[in-house]
Amino acid sequence: MMAVDSVPVVLVHGWNSHNGVWNRLIPRLRAAHIPYSRFSHAGMAGKTLPDIAGALKDHIQYYRIETDYNGPVDILSHSLGTCISRYFLEVMDISEPREHVRQLIGLGPPNNGSALAELFHDPEQGATIINRLTGIFVPKGFDPEKDTIVQDVRPESRVMAELRSAGIRQDILYRVIVTANPDGIPGFFPMFAGKTWERGDDGRFRLTLNGDGVIPHCESRLPGISLDIIAPRNEKSGQYPQPDLYCHINLPKNPAVIDRIMHYLSAT
Repeated sequence: MMAVDSVPVVLVHGWNSHNGVWNRLIPRLRAAHIPYSRFSHAGMAGKTLPDIAGALKDHIQYYRIETDYNGPVDILSHSLGTCISRYFLEVMDISEPREHVRQLIGLGPPNNGSALAELFHDPEQGATIINRLTGIFVPKGFDPEKDTIVQDVRPESRVMAELRSAGIRQDILYRVIVTANPDGIPGFFPMFAGKTWERGDDGRFRLTLNGDGVIPHCESRLPGISLDIIAPRNEKSGQYPQPDLYCHINLPKNPAVIDRIMHYLSAT
């Protein structure tokens, strides 16, 4: 049986990403003697979000068998990885006993669906937005209509409806870490001049500073869960070193974000 002094953490990357996003975090986990397991769905192109959630379930079960560990685990997920984790935990994991998860930590999660995924389909703005993000957030030749995951994360999709209906679990501590750009630094996310697209209650799209360039705060919120907001700091010099580290793509390697993650993972 694996002997552990800390709760193991399962790492789940986001859409169009890979396990390399955790390379800055891994040395900190090792130094703190926190066991970890990286779940990759980089090779599951064309699969639905529920398909990937099922693969995450299998991954955790295999980890338990391989290590002979039956205690609680933490799950740390970036972006869409949080929706994958939540779909497994809230929609699929309904039999007793349920998977023993101490806390779910989401970095910039589109918990309520993605306005950007919806904008990709907008007849007036979609092509322009995709062009701006090509090679940065979306692959060359990206067609949202053919991307199963993008379809699943649209706010009115069946998957998002299932998550809303299931609700969060009372036996799991949810953490939601997001960033913001309150001072409107253009370099925060240059593609949108430091702002983030969101969809208002009136259904209209608008730009806000309350987001990470890809996911606005309104999309990350969960009922009863406070957002843990981290923003670039002005060190009295009028300069903001590496403000782009606070954008959505770079959250897993942002030192301030990693410090917050380690604080939560080290909690007893």
